[in-house]
Amino acid sequence: MHIPVLRWGEPYKSLEKDNLVHFATGEIVGEMSKANASILQRDMRFAQRARDVLREIPIKELLGMVKKAADLYLNAELPVGDSTQTPDQFVKMQSATTGLPEHMARFNMRKNHFVLDGMDKILDALTRGLDLEILSRGYGIESRGVPLSYQAQSPVLGLVLPSNSPGVHTLWLPIIPMQIGLVLKPGSSEPWTPYRMAAAFYAAGVPKQAIGIYPGGHDVGGTLLNTVGRALIFGSQQTVEQYRGNPRVQVHGPGFSKILLGDDCVDEWEKYLDVMVQSVFVNSGRGCINASGIWASRHTREIAQAIAEKIGPVQPLPPEDPNSALAAFTVPGQAQGTWAAIEADLKSAGTTHVTEKYGPRLVEKERCAYLLPTVVHCTSPSEPIAHKEYMFPFVSVVECPQEQMIQAIGPTLVCTAITRDEKWQRQLLDSTHIDRLNIGPIPTVQLNWLQPHEGNIVDFLFRARAYQTAN
Repeated sequence: MHIPVLRWGEPYKSLEKDNLVHFATGEIVGEMSKANASILQRDMRFAQRARDVLREIPIKELLGMVKKAADLYLNAELPVGDSTQTPDQFVKMQSATTGLPEHMARFNMRKNHFVLDGMDKILDALTRGLDLEILSRGYGIESRGVPLSYQAQSPVLGLVLPSNSPGVHTLWLPIIPMQIGLVLKPGSSEPWTPYRMAAAFYAAGVPKQAIGIYPGGHDVGGTLLNTVGRALIFGSQQTVEQYRGNPRVQVHGPGFSKILLGDDCVDEWEKYLDVMVQSVFVNSGRGCINASGIWASRHTREIAQAIAEKIGPVQPLPPEDPNSALAAFTVPGQAQGTWAAIEADLKSAGTTHVTEKYGPRLVEKERCAYLLPTVVHCTSPSEPIAHKEYMFPFVSVVECPQEQMIQAIGPTLVCTAITRDEKWQRQLLDSTHIDRLNIGPIPTVQLNWLQPHEGNIVDFLFRARAYQTAN
């Protein structure tokens, strides 16, 4: 199977290609053309056309196309490059190149389908009930009879996508029905979702000129971020720092999501063990919404031990096994480097490796490696590992007085606070470094799709401004 560059829907086979390799067997399962910065720069001259062709189609019709695309994406045999792909073939290919177990790939397919199928409700929630035609016209009258205007900040949204989790693709699915074009740089080992989604959009009637897909190296990603008016990138904390303060780039980095047990509930911690385990373990711990920290003022050693008993014994299984719970590290040296960083932090006097008794956490195979679920205990928030996040089921259980927690936890994408203390709930609501807040025993991985995942994409793409007319 050859996967071409999609230059506004037109396939382009380049001289330079990358092989797509099965993570466990080394078998070449396909090849992918590579774009370069020059090709992308030339094609970006047509970015305005992507928005123009979408604005010729009423948003209500685009929403109908998206709903149709949902079923095509989930169920149909769709063209991919010079071949076609059934849903089962898609799952096997995605698993083969990313190391993700097949049942997790199917789960992410269903999640993408759910978002596409409910896009009308999701956009209604994200725009707070705004008449969507105002986004199309650029102006209108709100419910109070006041004129208003929404100005698109870019004709297209650029995305530099990762390879570690197919779940991130839900963030760009609302873009097409908002009549904004898409320019995607897929992850080197996970091109499957962008190409299959594009094929589903095309089959549902979305104009091909609205979507471009440009596999390539860092030069392509850098050019994309520097060229478009609005872009999303997924990366490390270093990437977050690099683009901090840049209004054109929305960065999705580590989540540092956490569960906080309030003093009024911590003595009943056993009741919430399943919530803690699920938050850490689902999707092989690869999401920014997986909990990387559990904080409490007491019982922390018992909590760490109980979580370790649940997930510590888990071992790698073949990706086709329905019980497979761990994703492989497919980049050479990545798992080894990650474990070396963890081992360095484990030398701190206040940090204990609770899963140590379940055997080595680094498992090296011939062509890949696994990191087994790891639980550590920290006697205080000052322990270096208490503020770390890794791309596998990893959690620090941190002992910290409740009155110090909010200041000590640092930036937190999802915070589940298990407490009935109304005063503390108010303090949590007022905290500016918590993005999503759950009050009560809600897993950090449980999302409400009628709320923004991480920043409102509508607010990022459109600027509300004053508008008056003499007519």
